[in-house]
Amino acid sequence: MNKFAAIKPAHAARLLLMLGTALVLSGCTRGMSDLRDWVAQEKARKGAPIPPLPVIKTFETFKYDDQGQRDPFSPSTAELQTNNAANGPRPDANRAKQPLEMFSLDTLKMVGTLGSGSGMEVLVKDPQGVIHRVHAGEYIGSNYGHITAISDDHIDLVELVSNGNGGWMERPASIALDAK
Repeated sequence: MNKFAAIKPAHAARLLLMLGTALVLSGCTRGMSDLRDWVAQEKARKGAPIPPLPVIKTFETFKYDDQGQRDPFSPSTAELQTNNAANGPRPDANRAKQPLEMFSLDTLKMVGTLGSGSGMEVLVKDPQGVIHRVHAGEYIGSNYGHITAISDDHIDLVELVSNGNGGWMERPASIALDAK
């Protein structure tokens, strides 16, 4: 019997595939000399010259010494004293505080009026639920609010608030009748 007849067709196909792959790979190893020559030429070429690093400029240092000097963005103490000493409104420190000056305006509610004309009184409810009778000219609120006018549906007053520079400025305010 022939020794090649015992080889199965599947084995023969594998054997042929391996022989073909070996032949193809052996063809790739020949002719590498031109590639090696080109790589050697490229390595031997000189590249473009690298420009030199820029010269670092030295700057003259400046020390800003502001210790002990006045802030240029705030008024001087002399300006504050002249502005606040005689000019503008100020709260009366000698006046006794009235009961409704303990509360801020937003916590007080106008709940009604009594009387009419110049003798009109306003009923104001504080946060604790106590109702007070208030007249024009009295003080109300925590910002020295002075009642200037009373009407059927609101109270007009002027508050004294800090202006941020040590002085005071007037700010109008009102309390409307609580519709509840």
